[in-house]
Amino acid sequence: MKDIGKKGMMTRIIHAGQHADPATGAVSTPIYQTSTFAFRDADHGAACFRGEPGYKYTRLGNPTTEALEHNIAELEHGCGALAAASGMAAVNMVYLAFLGQGTHIVATDALYGPSRMILESEYVRFGVASTFVDSSDPKNVAAAMRPDTKLVYLETPANPTLKLTDLEACAEIAHKGGALVVVDNTFASPYLQNPLLQGADIVLHSMTKFINGHTDVVAGIVVAKDPEIYARLRKVHFNFGGTMDPHQAWLVLRGVKTLGLRMDRAQDNAMKLGAYLEKHPKVAWVRYPGLESHPQYALGKRQMRGGGAVLSFGVKGGLEAGKTVINNVEIATLAVSLGGVETLIEHPASMTHTGVPIADRLAAGISDDLVRLAVGCESYEDLEADLARVLEMI
Repeated sequence: MKDIGKKGMMTRIIHAGQHADPATGAVSTPIYQTSTFAFRDADHGAACFRGEPGYKYTRLGNPTTEALEHNIAELEHGCGALAAASGMAAVNMVYLAFLGQGTHIVATDALYGPSRMILESEYVRFGVASTFVDSSDPKNVAAAMRPDTKLVYLETPANPTLKLTDLEACAEIAHKGGALVVVDNTFASPYLQNPLLQGADIVLHSMTKFINGHTDVVAGIVVAKDPEIYARLRKVHFNFGGTMDPHQAWLVLRGVKTLGLRMDRAQDNAMKLGAYLEKHPKVAWVRYPGLESHPQYALGKRQMRGGGAVLSFGVKGGLEAGKTVINNVEIATLAVSLGGVETLIEHPASMTHTGVPIADRLAAGISDDLVRLAVGCESYEDLEADLARVLEMI
């Protein structure tokens, strides 16, 4: 399709990176389930290894995986993307490419638990220093910058506090200090937010979540704005081997086609549930970017195209009351992760963020009473009735 970048979002979601198979005319991108590729002759093989177009070995590129990479790169307005075996493989691709002995990273304090824990438990062994700040106030990012800061790693909306970070303001601070800006865009998805258009250099996703959307694949992806940054990431990614399997890529390609439809439905449900919970007498607080009560509602309206499909809330009665809710829901499934068509509910303090020291967790706003609800595409009336029933049990 010509000028795909000028088409509407839904058109780009469905068609970017897609074309009929030249050999068979298949509309669905085939699964090229092969480890290696035959060369026409020795000269052709040598040309492929020099970097000329062609496939050599699936760890170094595969047609099915490339179709997915082209799709997400287009949706995020990047120059190229690299699909990874998991979200954490994507995170580590970035860390390994730009962090080393004597370097420093500034990161959002409430980011995804393993993204933080691996810096504190593993990269520190290799001389990498980390500072975690409440990036919802850009002044905190500025105060944490050092001469050896190489990365500013932001997550917005943050997991699970739903705090927002001003991407343009933090990008200006980071670039002034000579650092690259990385944004975990998993919670918003490219359907609702495009950090590369707001000053970021790299954006990453756990495609396990909204991009795939069916709770059946673990996958990640990194998108770069600049070809030089892309080349550095690509070299590290291929050498460390956290690349994606073709069948895995095909499943995500199938899932991404309905990203807009799923997100619209789940976001509508989340907005209604947030408004309902906010007024419920047994709910202490609600945090959802689409509600005017959110402290950064105006920022969300400016840099996002919607509030997303994840909300956090606390019930009166604290942790034990929250456990009553989590243990007795029928529609929502008690499970970690998010972004699927089904609603999931979990307790971050004892599950996804259990490895974060208690003092750091509380400082980041991840309180013991926080319940995270990743809203799916069920009938809204059923979701509300289920929560109403369990809240009456408190």
